[in-house]
Amino acid sequence: MKRKLVLVGNGMAGVWCVEHILKLAPQQFDITIFGAEPHPNYNRILLSSVLAGDSSMKDIVLNDWDWYRDNNIAFHAGQAVTKLDTANKQVVSDKGITVAYDELILATGSLPFMLPIPGADKEGVIAFRDIKDCETMMETAKQYKKAVVIGGGLLGLEAARGLLNLNMEVSVVHINNYLMERQLDETASRMLQVELERQGMKFLLEKQTEQIVGKKRVTGVKFKDGSLAEADLVVMAVGIRPNVALAKESGIELNRGIVVNDYLQTNVPNVYAVGECAEHRGVAYGLVAPLYEQGDVLAKKLCGLECEGYQGSVTSTKLKVSGVDVFSGGQYNDEPGTRAIKIQDEFEGIYKKVLVREGKVVGAVMFGDTSDSSRIFKLIRTGEDISGREKEIVLGEGFGGKSGSGGAGVESMSDDEIVCGCNGVTKGAIVKAIQEKGLTSVEEIKACTNASRSCGGCKPLVAGVLNCTLGEDAVTAAKEGVCGCTTLDRDEVVAAIRSMHLTTSKEVMHVLEWNNPEGCSKCRPALNYYLGMAWPVEHAEERESRFVNERNHANIQKDGTYSVIPRIYGGVTSPQELKKIAEVAEKYDVPMVKFTGGQRIDLLGVKKEDLPRMWEDLDMPSGYGYGKALRTVKTCVGSTFCRFGTQDSISMGIELEKRFERLNTPAKVKMAVSGCPRNCAEATIKDFGVVAIDGGWELYIGGNGGVRVRASDLMWKVKTEEEVFEYSAAFMQYYRESAKWNERTSEWVQRVGLDIIREALDTEEKRKALVARIDEALNLMKDPWKEIIETPELRSMFEALPEKEAAAAAE
Repeated sequence: MKRKLVLVGNGMAGVWCVEHILKLAPQQFDITIFGAEPHPNYNRILLSSVLAGDSSMKDIVLNDWDWYRDNNIAFHAGQAVTKLDTANKQVVSDKGITVAYDELILATGSLPFMLPIPGADKEGVIAFRDIKDCETMMETAKQYKKAVVIGGGLLGLEAARGLLNLNMEVSVVHINNYLMERQLDETASRMLQVELERQGMKFLLEKQTEQIVGKKRVTGVKFKDGSLAEADLVVMAVGIRPNVALAKESGIELNRGIVVNDYLQTNVPNVYAVGECAEHRGVAYGLVAPLYEQGDVLAKKLCGLECEGYQGSVTSTKLKVSGVDVFSGGQYNDEPGTRAIKIQDEFEGIYKKVLVREGKVVGAVMFGDTSDSSRIFKLIRTGEDISGREKEIVLGEGFGGKSGSGGAGVESMSDDEIVCGCNGVTKGAIVKAIQEKGLTSVEEIKACTNASRSCGGCKPLVAGVLNCTLGEDAVTAAKEGVCGCTTLDRDEVVAAIRSMHLTTSKEVMHVLEWNNPEGCSKCRPALNYYLGMAWPVEHAEERESRFVNERNHANIQKDGTYSVIPRIYGGVTSPQELKKIAEVAEKYDVPMVKFTGGQRIDLLGVKKEDLPRMWEDLDMPSGYGYGKALRTVKTCVGSTFCRFGTQDSISMGIELEKRFERLNTPAKVKMAVSGCPRNCAEATIKDFGVVAIDGGWELYIGGNGGVRVRASDLMWKVKTEEEVFEYSAAFMQYYRESAKWNERTSEWVQRVGLDIIREALDTEEKRKALVARIDEALNLMKDPWKEIIETPELRSMFEALPEKEAAAAAE
């Protein structure tokens, strides 16, 4: 009979332990997991990557919903355990679920420390700890401009970098006189500060926060020296403390954290603790590598395998701070009795320092190039005596140079040296996986061993191990599949779709031997796009492959309602149209009517079941404010009214918008037409921009005014309106045919290169061929709102479920 195992906490440490239990003894336990957040297990380390716009929420999920189902795990998401009855061996959640256990793991993690100062409870004052905090920051950045981050440690700097990317003005407040003083010495810290200031970050050092000021919402931060910093948002990143609330009420021994022995046992039988909530030999760890080591030991213990108990961890930090590689391990400040080997190259932005005491390496700090970090960290961990050979051993081959691909020391690394500190993966484990499973790329190694799966800082070293094992010629260099379901990249998949005449996603997955026959959330919408682009007539739209916004043809908001944006060509409307919009807004009790940045009107807060009737009442085309399609064509008044206008920008903009509306594109597309070089329509930060000049038009491509601002490139100057339409259509089709799904033109232009694009459109013959293909696709497009209104089957998808059915569906 299986034993009942309950895990309280759905974070990285606890689920890592469960993963190992499933590998060691998959039939031994009936497993139940409680998670206070309404999400599957995700990589908290990568929240900063989401905030910075480098990853989506889905990208950081470690185990999706299917993983729980496939492993028969009862997962109670969004439920916090509030009561632990150790006498009767059961736990109770805040929603009333009671589950009995034979073995219980507490992995409740930690809580952010909020400064107990006046005003800390005001609106706009948050921590940076979970997905909710991340979403709050992203939402705030849409309305406000000034952010203050309190805390100049790693977490604070990551939050600050993310807010910078969201176009906020960011000031970092730190009580010390230099940043990250718990990981870096002053020299490395100063180099980091210079780099971050270059990126736009401001620093207020040696400042002690006294009060958060403002009425209901924060307006500023007041310091003890009397100075004040204006703020619309305050992020406190001043530390964490173990979350021991549940254990405290249950008679479990506590100190700073939940006290555990070498086998992660608490003082209560059958109750264990791992991760940031646990305290082992007086230490509560906050880095992921020790937490995984604890999980490994506990998994073996619960599965009845002999193992040496957890002995504590020598910690190191290897990470990227705003794109800069940083490593810190052991002792990093000079002290009496230590001698240092230092290399500092301010031209290359490299600093390395290794500290030696009594013939042993006791610590190191590196900035700008961390390729030697694994080798040095091994010396710290093993305590190898290198007396008389200090410089020879420490400097090694290539130390001080910028190797960029793992360093020349990869070959000399022993098999037990850690390559991926986040996941505890050794060089030997990677080499073994390469040799036994025929891996030829870093992505395959990541999928197989977890190396580089978390912070990604070890990716160059993983590549170095791969090169050393196979030789550079055998490595599938830098090739990444469309997703984890296949090793084929975008070009290979599209080529196969064309050459083998594949017309459905199922066909593609089957013929191209997808690892996952059902595909995933990344490849399904991509395939749907590629198939539609290649075979506009034969491919039937796979509605289920689209994300929720595109399925419902409206943008879902954080409260579950939708926004409705009707098409307003060129930003030009009429009194009659405005009256109609106003009447619809009143009829459906729309809580907010707002002008968008693209010269349109957004009706916010609409219930899903009201969408078809609202579209019907509006009797206007969809504005595609939700889709990977042409969003808007922004115009200025041009020569129609403006005394500086040289051309009729309004007519040009309206024609372009009518020409390309509804067209499926790899990512959203925005256009603009300015009537003169004063560029009031901001055409030079759009995907395709048109600027009128005397006697003609300038055509710009690849601009972006979003997270990564990019000025567009001037590509062509033409004389007639007909040429504008021809070049714009040819450009759009070439983008459709050669870009990756979800790749904006600003990224595509940089990847492909301007010369290639120019060459693709350099003759009338080439342009006309592209125009013919885009016309074929455009002729098939239908207005989705009208289609749903007129199709009962589609319309029924928007009807509200009866209460009983809704309740059943929720369960």
